[in-house]
Amino acid sequence: MDALQQALAAEHASVWGYGVVGGHLSPAQQRSAADADRAHRTRRDALSLEISRRGAKPVAAAPAYELPFPVTDAPAARRLAVHLEEGTAAVWHATLSALSTPGDRRLALIGLTDTATRAVRWRLTVPGTSPSVPFPGA
Repeated sequence: MDALQQALAAEHASVWGYGVVGGHLSPAQQRSAADADRAHRTRRDALSLEISRRGAKPVAAAPAYELPFPVTDAPAARRLAVHLEEGTAAVWHATLSALSTPGDRRLALIGLTDTATRAVRWRLTVPGTSPSVPFPGA
């Protein structure tokens, strides 16, 4: 259950972070940020329901999160989007390692795959950044 709670906490942080990201992007990139935000919200809500279904109280979102660097323009917002996806992928990777049932492992693998895919898309918008990494989330 702790692994799912950690994944939920990461999804909360990503939802909050995309609120920052979206405010600095062009309209075209705002659509990408909104799609990512929606995906994280959907996963967050599904995790909350699953944790509740198992008889535990889902971890709450923090009122605010510390940004890893100042976000004052579009390039920084795109770097933050990469950071959010890489961070969430890392948590899903750890979650995958901690779970043992096939259903839970599938849930974590889908979370890892989705975040790793979005990280690639965002890396493509950051000049000088390689679009892929050898082991996403590792």
